[in-house]
Amino acid sequence: MKKSTSNTYFWSGNEACAEAAITAGCRFFAGYPITPSSEIAEHLAKRLPQIGGIAIQMEDELASIGAIVGASWAGVKAFTATSGPGFSLMQEGIGYAFMTETPIVIVDAQRAGPSTGQATKCGQGDVMQARWGTHGDYSAIALSPNSVQEMFTLTIKAFNLAEKYRTPVVLLADEIVAHMREQVRVPLPESIEIIDRRKPEAGDKAFFGLEEVPPMPAVGEGCNIVVTGSTHDEYGIRVTADPVPHRRLVERLNSKIQNHADELADSETYGIDECEVGIVSYGCTSRSIYEAVEKAEKKGIKTGFARLRTLWPFPDKIIRKLAETAKVIIVPEMNLKQIFYEVERAACGDSRIVPLNKIGGGEMITPEELFSKIMETSRK
Repeated sequence: MKKSTSNTYFWSGNEACAEAAITAGCRFFAGYPITPSSEIAEHLAKRLPQIGGIAIQMEDELASIGAIVGASWAGVKAFTATSGPGFSLMQEGIGYAFMTETPIVIVDAQRAGPSTGQATKCGQGDVMQARWGTHGDYSAIALSPNSVQEMFTLTIKAFNLAEKYRTPVVLLADEIVAHMREQVRVPLPESIEIIDRRKPEAGDKAFFGLEEVPPMPAVGEGCNIVVTGSTHDEYGIRVTADPVPHRRLVERLNSKIQNHADELADSETYGIDECEVGIVSYGCTSRSIYEAVEKAEKKGIKTGFARLRTLWPFPDKIIRKLAETAKVIIVPEMNLKQIFYEVERAACGDSRIVPLNKIGGGEMITPEELFSKIMETSRK
């Protein structure tokens, strides 16, 4: 009898995210309850103590981001989960994590905003905030799952990328994917790649430079490390007036992500080499593309798509390839054209970019609506 290589569970997206964090080696969670991410905290409050981990309900989101930054520097993998209003409150702490090169994961289960908005309804309005939410020059990594299975796999990937590049990583989920239930296949532990931060070797003293991604000691390991959100040199010493170390530091913080943009780009593509109509989608909205494309092709319209699992850094090359053949590219979103303008920029005028937007009430863009837009644009 063939030995099974995986186990199957029936989880919600939030449960899958919590279990994936544990699989990735996370042993510290700090968060404040907020719809629609609260089930992650609830699940981990039960599960983490069972394996020697810690889950803490903090007094607010500012405390939550501070706690996981501190836990990461104490040597453990740490993350938090929130939604739009909490994500807004975390931005200064996230900026501090970028500046101090602290590997953490922030899960944002998006809901309809701005402000309190429609707290129980889905939205995709945090896309630009995930890239530009904090001040200064930095490069972000943000991943976008469209299923419960991907809530599991991309959570592990988020931890791996955070550890590999010593940077915050955002898992930009949404209410629909967070709350839906599906079967999840979990590979056996020995077949899952887990990346841990590189630790210093004897004699290492430069923990903020000299290399693209420097080694990271934990506080208390005897490395006499200085951690500051102010401009600092390779050894962590504050340098707040000299432009040279500031430029050197900030350029490296950006280049260590941008130099690997092609490697970080992750998408599911279909028919992008020969399509008349292309679709660029992500998150829950992308669940409608499969049926819509099948209907369009039955009507004789060559239709392709690029479903983005990586939103930031933006996968320009994938969009450029699609724009080389597609006369029209449709961008369906549950917001008012946040990724649309990135697609328009990357297409360089080679395709007509058409938005398909829906906000409020948590209603998805249906396959029928997307199919209608394909038919409408193909006739022009």
